[in-house]
Amino acid sequence: MSAPRSRHLCTLATALTLALCGTTTAATAASPAAPSAGPREVMFVGNNWDGTADVIESTGDLARIGRIDVVPDKAARLAEINADPIKWAFFLGIRNGVGEGHDQLVDDMYATPDGTSMVVSRPSFADVVSIDLATGRINWRFKVSGYRADHMAVSPDGTRVAVSASTANTVHVLDIVSGRQIGSFATGDKPHENVFSRDGRYIWNMSIGDVNTALDEPWLDWTKGDRRITVVDTSTFKQVKVIDMRQRLDAIGLKDYSDAVRPAVFSPDESKLYFQVSFFNGFLEYDVASDRITRVKTLPKNPATTTDRTKWVNDSRHHGMSVSPDGTKLCVAGTMDDYATVVDRETLQEGPLVTASKPYWATVSGDGRSCVVSESGADRVTAIDFATGRKTASVEVGDHPQRVRLARVPAGWTGPSAG
Repeated sequence: MSAPRSRHLCTLATALTLALCGTTTAATAASPAAPSAGPREVMFVGNNWDGTADVIESTGDLARIGRIDVVPDKAARLAEINADPIKWAFFLGIRNGVGEGHDQLVDDMYATPDGTSMVVSRPSFADVVSIDLATGRINWRFKVSGYRADHMAVSPDGTRVAVSASTANTVHVLDIVSGRQIGSFATGDKPHENVFSRDGRYIWNMSIGDVNTALDEPWLDWTKGDRRITVVDTSTFKQVKVIDMRQRLDAIGLKDYSDAVRPAVFSPDESKLYFQVSFFNGFLEYDVASDRITRVKTLPKNPATTTDRTKWVNDSRHHGMSVSPDGTKLCVAGTMDDYATVVDRETLQEGPLVTASKPYWATVSGDGRSCVVSESGADRVTAIDFATGRKTASVEVGDHPQRVRLARVPAGWTGPSAG
């Protein structure tokens, strides 16, 4: 969990959206008489401190189907790190900083288009790997620039994956099957969230700056670094626009608000961006065409939450957002306030506050009916009905679940057959 911000935006208004899970292709028929079944829709859950990923049902009771070791090469990676004093220093820095005393072994993951492999970013190992879902073995490994890998995004056609190299202020874009780098681009300090536009023409990257310093008072916000949204063309990887939310926040009198854009989602028509910022219990609405913040939603505080900002994990107050497929509801993970809630997008009225232990991500179920949040403080994943705002299901997973992504696995898959 951890670590971004140009003028002719109107021409992009219909081309920018939430990055969704890649499309899949049907499995090739085994024979004319006995075709094989196509890939099965599931959800991947990255257990950051375990170094595992649980595979669960994408709807209903979210039952666990299988588990994958995403660090089968752990011994080799540790030996490599131990042999390099600089790598070792960054490795310990991750453990004692953003890792809260733990190694960060999985941040984000997606399936390949055919559902045969899982592609995983591993922060502490500063890499991205592809893991064969049948054998559990590594297909390829890509070493990111610098010393830490972070959030990823997959292109709408499922063929490319973008990964933030948070200490190098760089995003790499890789071929998801081969691991070959297709391109890269520069960002602000500590690139974090990546979002592909619906047509795949653009990537939005949000840099969040330094989130593990103790300089957390509003008047010290300037010390957190260069935080901005960087929009690039995916055919050239050239910068199309830079959005500095500091200017947009100041313009509406929110000078004490952080400009570090955390999780963000686009409305289905790509006209609005909804985003969270550091230290704020709520979210903001940004109008793409007019290039301005149009609404601010403050959500309830949990009276039991400490007011000491240095105690909030990596500058988060709320961290995790999703939008219903019809665009009428937003789902918000109130991380430090220990709840999640569904918000009506037209009125911005929140629904019931569903108790959740340090929820750290929000996505949409396979059938589109539910918001699915990871409860990193309770090691479980929970579904909340978009229509009622009520909890409908919960399943136990591994240690400190963070990212949850829709994916595909082979039909009948229950786990790797070999290590």
